[in-house]
Amino acid sequence: MVESPQAEEFIETILSNETARPPGSEQAKDDNRTMAALLNLLGKKHTIVILHQFATGDGPLRFSDIEEAVDIAPNTLSNRLEELTEVGLLTRQAYNEIPPRVEYNATEKAKELAPVFWYLGVWTERHDLEPIATDDD
Repeated sequence: MVESPQAEEFIETILSNETARPPGSEQAKDDNRTMAALLNLLGKKHTIVILHQFATGDGPLRFSDIEEAVDIAPNTLSNRLEELTEVGLLTRQAYNEIPPRVEYNATEKAKELAPVFWYLGVWTERHDLEPIATDDD
């Protein structure tokens, strides 16, 4: 796998621990709340797969593009896109056209998640998971 341009900076930041806060500080508590909110959002069905589409894509995506790529029910996709827009990871642009056209773009916050997806890609190249039974099976 080719290294992400941001991967080296990402790894250096983690190793240098630049963003570490003193345990128990107000900033550490705020960071923990933000991390908990992020993990709750990412834990919702299809959220990571949707974000991955933006992290690996180039430019805006239309609802139908995401729906096709992710194989997700329209109401669930609509809910996830709304949540991702509300927290500032995506922007939504509606065009006054017939038929209606809506495009979603990744914000800088979402783009900064790209190294996470890069690392997960590296991890999957190194490891294999046993088949996991899911509710979809």
